[in-house]
Amino acid sequence: MARGHGINQELSDVLNELWKLDVNRMKPGKDYKINLQGKAGFVAEGRNNARDSARAPLFAYINENKLKSIATYTHFINLLDNYEMSTGVAEHVTKEELQENHLFLDAVLKTEVMKCAHRYLIRKGRAKSDPAQFKSQLYDIWFKLYRRSKSGGEDSCGFEHVFVGETKHGKEIMGLHNWVQFYHKEKHNHVDYKGYNARKNKDTPDEDDHILNLQFSWNGLVKPVSSCFIGVSPEFEVALFTIVFLLSDGHVTNVTVKVDEYLLEIVVYRFGHAIGTSYPKMISSNNRDF
Repeated sequence: MARGHGINQELSDVLNELWKLDVNRMKPGKDYKINLQGKAGFVAEGRNNARDSARAPLFAYINENKLKSIATYTHFINLLDNYEMSTGVAEHVTKEELQENHLFLDAVLKTEVMKCAHRYLIRKGRAKSDPAQFKSQLYDIWFKLYRRSKSGGEDSCGFEHVFVGETKHGKEIMGLHNWVQFYHKEKHNHVDYKGYNARKNKDTPDEDDHILNLQFSWNGLVKPVSSCFIGVSPEFEVALFTIVFLLSDGHVTNVTVKVDEYLLEIVVYRFGHAIGTSYPKMISSNNRDF
């Protein structure tokens, strides 16, 4: 997949199909409410002090009963406490954690979102038609451990970095691009939302936007700029990032797509045969910005 500034129409079409199939996406204002508050301030590189432009949490409300009633969310949440926070500390996967990984993938593979993604990847020659082989491929991409730090053992995987978050030797936040994890960390006072990052010369984000650029602190460390989908299902994110990852052999892939009303740049870093990181970057969220 070549890097380019224009919209990738084929990929946009596929992702819009996934978007329409994402019946487990939460509805803003009904299933959850976010409180954007102020614009995040500048944080100098290597510094962990940030002006707090948001006194209240980002998530004012989430329908937890609905979350717990949907299999993919339930199994996703079960994975969030399975990892060591700091790189350089080897991960030890228990039998129970291994089972949780498989239960999550099994639940994801039953959704129409992932079935659609699988069909597309088969057509592109990037996945086998056998569901068991595809599941094994997904496992390697997301859950196979690798060594991110030069010291210690296998200390990371795609799922941990993207969805759970980790720190670089306890000094820098990496990953954590998932709204469910952010909500859970915020609920337990582990994460402090500092404000939104607005795009240059653009309107502020809306509280019903499904993508947000934001700033936060976690265990005393500040992440100056981050981005994540808001409200989308785990299967949508796994499907989207898997497709972009498998369509490119490059170390870094940046592709521009239009999904629903959002103009996005999808960024995926490769770590061997696994995902190193992946996240969406908001370019525009309404027609006035095009």
